[in-house]
Amino acid sequence: MNEIAARPNNLDAFWMPYSANRAFKATPRMLARAEGMYYYTQDNHEIIDGTAGLWCCNAGHGRREITEAIQKQAAVMDFAPTFQLGHPIAFQAAAKVAEITPEGMDRIFFTNSGSEAADTALKIALAYHRARGESSRVRLIGRERGYHGVGFGGMSVGGIGTNRKQFGALLPYVDHLPHTHSLDRAFTRGQPDQGANLADALENLVALHGAETIAAVMVEPLAGSTGVLVPPKGYLNRLRALCDKYGILLIYDEVITGFGRIGTPFGAERLGVAPDIMTMAKGLTNAAVPMGAVACHEKVYDAIVTGSPAGIELFHGYTYSGHPLASAAAIAAIDLHRSDDLAGRAMAMEGYFEDGAHAMRGLPNVIDVRNMGLVAGIELQPRVGAPTDRAVRIFQRCFDNGVLVRTTGDIVALSPPLIIETKHIDRIFEVLGDAIRAEAA
Repeated sequence: MNEIAARPNNLDAFWMPYSANRAFKATPRMLARAEGMYYYTQDNHEIIDGTAGLWCCNAGHGRREITEAIQKQAAVMDFAPTFQLGHPIAFQAAAKVAEITPEGMDRIFFTNSGSEAADTALKIALAYHRARGESSRVRLIGRERGYHGVGFGGMSVGGIGTNRKQFGALLPYVDHLPHTHSLDRAFTRGQPDQGANLADALENLVALHGAETIAAVMVEPLAGSTGVLVPPKGYLNRLRALCDKYGILLIYDEVITGFGRIGTPFGAERLGVAPDIMTMAKGLTNAAVPMGAVACHEKVYDAIVTGSPAGIELFHGYTYSGHPLASAAAIAAIDLHRSDDLAGRAMAMEGYFEDGAHAMRGLPNVIDVRNMGLVAGIELQPRVGAPTDRAVRIFQRCFDNGVLVRTTGDIVALSPPLIIETKHIDRIFEVLGDAIRAEAA
C-alpha cells in the first residue's frame, strides 16, 4: 500500500496558498464535490456557494457541456506547443473570446491565470511604446488597494500592502493612484455619485514623472479582492480621457468583472468605458481548466507586430498558452454564457441581491455595504487589537451553517454563481446575518 493510500488524511505535504496553514490543518474544512449552486463536504453536508468558488465558477459547478468538451479534446490531443506551431482549437478559442470582447479588442494572447495575464499585459504595454519609438515610457501606474495577481509585475502595480511587504522592493518605475473608497459614501447602492475627481491624481503623477515616462495605467473596473470597491460615476471616463491626453495605455484587469459578473460580458460595457488592453481569467473556462487571456486593441497588436523586425515580435509566452484542454473548456464556457444568458441573469437578479446585501445595514458592527451586479461587500468594524478576527469567525460560522462566503480583511465579499435563484439569496443573507449577530461582541 503506498503512503498516500495509507495516510488519506495527511495534510502535511500541501503548502496551501493564501491560507493560515497551521490554523486550517488543526481544524480543516474540506470540500469533496460540487454541483450547480452547491459544494458538498466529505460527510455530504450541503454548502451554498456564495463565492463562485473563487470568483470563477460563474456558470455554476459541474456543467456537463464543459466536462464533455474537455473529455473530447483530451481524447483527440492532450497537448501541442504554440511556439512557432499551432493547433486548431487554440485559434478557435481566441476567435470565440474575440466575439464577446469590446469592439476593436480582438487580438487575444493566452496565459494560464490572471496573474500571468497581468504580467503579460504590462509587458505588452512596454513593448507597444518601444515599437513606436517611445522607449522612455517605462513607468507603470497602478492604484492603491488594487489587485493584479501575484507575479512580480502585477504585485508591483497592485496596491494591497500585505501582498507586497514580504517580498522587498519589487519592480522599479511604479507609482500608484489613490483608491476610490470612502466611508463617507457608506451604504451606496451601485456607483457612488461623488469621487470622479479622484482620477485627476493622474495629472499629479504626470507632473511628477513626465508623461513621456509613463507607459500604462492598470486598474480593475470594480476592485474585487480588496473588498468590493465600486467606481464612482464618471471616474473611469475621466481616467480614460487623461490617458488619451497623455498617450498612456489604459489596462483593465477584468479577471473578476469579466464573463457576466456585473451584468454585461465585461465591466467595460457596464461602465461605458473601453480600455486599450484587458486581462481575463476565472470565468473564461468556468475554472474547469486553468486559463487566462489578454485582449488587446488592434492598434496595440499592429504596432508591435508591424513595428518589429522580421521574426518573433514579442519575446514572451508560456508553455501552456492556448492549451488544448483549456481552449476546449473556454469555448464551451462562452457558449454556456450565451445560451444561458448569464450576464442577463446577473442583471435581472441584481436588485434582489442588492436588497439582501443592504438588509445587513443596522446589524452589529456593519459599517458599510456596497454592491454592483452579483458582487457585494459587507464591511465590518474590526475588533480592537484583532483585525480580521471578526470576519474570519463569521466565515467559519457561515460555513458550518451551510454557506460559503469569502473574507478579505474585515470585509465579507459575496460573488455567487450567476445561476443563483432568489431562494439561494435568501439563505445566504439569512445565514450571514445570523453569523454577524453572533459575533456582535
